[in-house]
Amino acid sequence: MTTANIQRLVAVAAPLWAGEAEVVRTYWSSPKRTRETDLLWLRRQCFKEFWGSGVGKYDRGGVVLGQLRNILAKGGEIDVSVDRYEILDVMEGIKAEFSHYCAFADLYDELRLEDSPKIHPQMLEPWPEEDALTALRYKHQDEHGAIGMRACKFTEGGYCTLFSEGMALKDRGGGEGRIAQACAKVYDDEFEHMLAGIAGIVEEHLSDADWRLMESLVVEQLHARIRMRNGQFSYPLPEERVQQIFRGEIQALPFDWQRAQLLA
Repeated sequence: MTTANIQRLVAVAAPLWAGEAEVVRTYWSSPKRTRETDLLWLRRQCFKEFWGSGVGKYDRGGVVLGQLRNILAKGGEIDVSVDRYEILDVMEGIKAEFSHYCAFADLYDELRLEDSPKIHPQMLEPWPEEDALTALRYKHQDEHGAIGMRACKFTEGGYCTLFSEGMALKDRGGGEGRIAQACAKVYDDEFEHMLAGIAGIVEEHLSDADWRLMESLVVEQLHARIRMRNGQFSYPLPEERVQQIFRGEIQALPFDWQRAQLLA
C-alpha cells in the first residue's frame, strides 16, 4: 500500500517537476536573458537560501536567522521536551542552507558590475510569486498539520531542477561554467533533503484519505513553485505554456528510484 501510494505521489509530481525544469532550461536560451536578469535571479536565489521559509518546523523568520533564533529559544527545552537530535538536525540544516547561500552569493559577486556593491542578506527581497508560495506553505501547515508539513518537505527544491539544469551548462565555459559549478555545490544536499522528505512520508503510515490529501497539497504547491521559478527568471514561459504544463501537456521527469532506495 505504501509503495503504491509513493509511486502515485511521484507520478503526480513528476510532470510538474518537469515544468519547473523547463522554466530554467528555457531561460538559458531566452531572448529575455541579460546580465541584469542573471544578477536578478541570483539575488532571488540568495534570498531563498537565506530568508526563505515554509519547509521546516523552525524556519519561520528565515531559513538561516529564523531557525537560529527559534532553536536558541528552545535551548532550555533540549532533552526535556525537545530531543537533542532534533536540534542537531536543525543545526546541520542551517549549515547546509548557509553554504548554499555562499555558493550563489560568491557567484553573484563574480558576475556583478565592478562599481556595484557586493551582495549581502539585507539587500535581498522576495518577489510576488515567492511570497505566494510561502503563504501557501504556511496555509497548508496551519490547516493540515503534519500532512501539510510533509507536503512542504516533499516539494522542497522541486526535485533539484534548478540545480540539475544549471549543472547542464558545465561545458559552456565562462559565466555559464561558474553557474554550473555553483549548482553542483548545492545539488547533492538538495537531493538528500528531498529523499528525507519522502522517507518521512513513508514512516508516517498514512491512511488512504491522508494520501489523497497529500497529493492535492503537493500539486497545489508544485503549481506555485512553477510560478515562483518563472517569476524568478523574468518569465521565460508565457502564461499559455504554464497552463499547458498544469494540464499535464509535458513529458514527466524520470524519478531516480534506485538512488531513492524506495522500491528495493
